[in-house]
Amino acid sequence: MTRPTDIDKNVTSTSRRRFLIEGGALVGGAAVATGFVGSKASAAENAGNLPPNVPQWMKTPGDPLGSQPYGTPSTFEKNVVKNIPKDLKQYLSASGRTPLQDLDGIITPNGLFYERHHGGVPTIDPAQHRLMLHGLVDRPLIFTMDDIRRFPSESHIYFLECSGNPEYKKPYGKTASDLVGLVSCAEWTGVSLKLVLQEAGLQPGAKWVVAEGADSAAMTRSIPIEKCLDDAMLAYSQNGERLRPQQGYPLRLLVPGFEGNMNVKWLRRLHVAAEPAYSREETSKYTDPMPDGTAREFTFYMEAKSIITRPSGGQRLTAPGFHEISGIAWSGRGKVRRVDVSVDDGKSWQVAQLQEPVLTRALTRFRLPWHWDGKPAVIQSRAVDETGYVQPTLAELLAVRGDNYVYHNNAIWPWRIAEDGEVTNANA
Repeated sequence: MTRPTDIDKNVTSTSRRRFLIEGGALVGGAAVATGFVGSKASAAENAGNLPPNVPQWMKTPGDPLGSQPYGTPSTFEKNVVKNIPKDLKQYLSASGRTPLQDLDGIITPNGLFYERHHGGVPTIDPAQHRLMLHGLVDRPLIFTMDDIRRFPSESHIYFLECSGNPEYKKPYGKTASDLVGLVSCAEWTGVSLKLVLQEAGLQPGAKWVVAEGADSAAMTRSIPIEKCLDDAMLAYSQNGERLRPQQGYPLRLLVPGFEGNMNVKWLRRLHVAAEPAYSREETSKYTDPMPDGTAREFTFYMEAKSIITRPSGGQRLTAPGFHEISGIAWSGRGKVRRVDVSVDDGKSWQVAQLQEPVLTRALTRFRLPWHWDGKPAVIQSRAVDETGYVQPTLAELLAVRGDNYVYHNNAIWPWRIAEDGEVTNANA
């Protein structure tokens, strides 16, 4: 399951020249078919706005700048919102998923970034918020937000993913968001945790840092000291603006590549200790029961994973011909080295193009040009990270972990394309 997998050497990658020669006419044909078949009625109703006429929106001044002091998306994008399950009681412990199938690139807008909280979202006055650092340190310290912002800042692009994305027993959603919408990616700005710990002075016995949030659940997780002295951050901004309340305003811990709940939000306390806390969230929760009766604890890393987001469940191909297969891949252990795509239910694989930038512990966008012949097909992707780990199938995971597992489901997920172009979850 964890060994690198050779791709089918008989599969020839589509060259740019071949694509231009063989695909050019198909692109035009598909565009015509899409416009004619999919929107004939609406085109007739709005003929006055179509070329060569001057459209209505050119004839009068638009919305003045002052009416929207904080920018908002177009009203025609009003359906691109967080996916909040209708059957989930949105009280204290709740979640909202990113609409992955509606996004491009690798950066998740702040308003669409997935959220997961265990005790509701607190309203915190940053002027009254404090971060306490104590335990096995030479100088216990209490920081205001102004104190934190006086440290040298840094910015990095990292993904965050919930370890229950998706659960083993409920991986039957319709869309990419339903399946793995508890993953998002942003540019984070803050302070190196290593720098702050050095300010306090670590004592020789320091092996763990226990982080506690200021929410009503007092979310608490234990972080190995090695991670704290590596790339961990105290983040106060996301995508250039201050954290939103759902993302831990005014301060959160960021431990890139580790399971989401370890990135403790509304951070109020760092306790340097010789042992982990064995808190509720790392004993009764976020542990993994194994077939032999034991349980895996402290399974920090989110392993290599990918999913095709276009075409994907809930979408429809309007006509045979050229279609670009696109999706996202990521790994908590570093960079994505390769993404393979199959269009014949896993019988053969082609290497997809990775879109720059390819960053460590960040979402990576992949693309593959594809000519759909109008017949039923099953498409899927698998990621390979820089350690050589290959994303497994669900059957491979179940063979090792059994069906009583809960977290860290990084299985390959296939989409089925019907003859009429409808795309559905092939495992549903």
